[in-house]
Amino acid sequence: QVLLEESGGRLVRPGDSLRLSCAASGVNISTFTVAWFRRGPGKEREFAAVINVHGRRPVSVESGKGRFFISRDNTKNTVYLQMRNLELDDTAVYYCAASATYIGRDGGQYAFWGQGTQVTVSS
Repeated sequence: QVLLEESGGRLVRPGDSLRLSCAASGVNISTFTVAWFRRGPGKEREFAAVINVHGRRPVSVESGKGRFFISRDNTKNTVYLQMRNLELDDTAVYYCAASATYIGRDGGQYAFWGQGTQVTVSS
């Protein structure tokens, strides 16, 4: 059974940085594409970033461009989302998702999801 667990979310101020972690268990995450999504209050789920199995071509959402950086450490079975210069609109529950066959922005294509971690940006 594939289990994903996000952590690292908390209350921060605008301009702060934060690193989220997505730890996998029950599977070798090195063989999976992993993506981060987020859902802000009253908003639809939004794609944030994705990284392929080799970690060589990370893709981040436009709103996070230059601020969101996805990476993976397969030795720790973990994928990270580094967020810098956080803005109020970054407030959301952040989810990681994994797929053995798909890489892209469509959340419906990811078979495995974590429970989410809350990031709140507030002054």
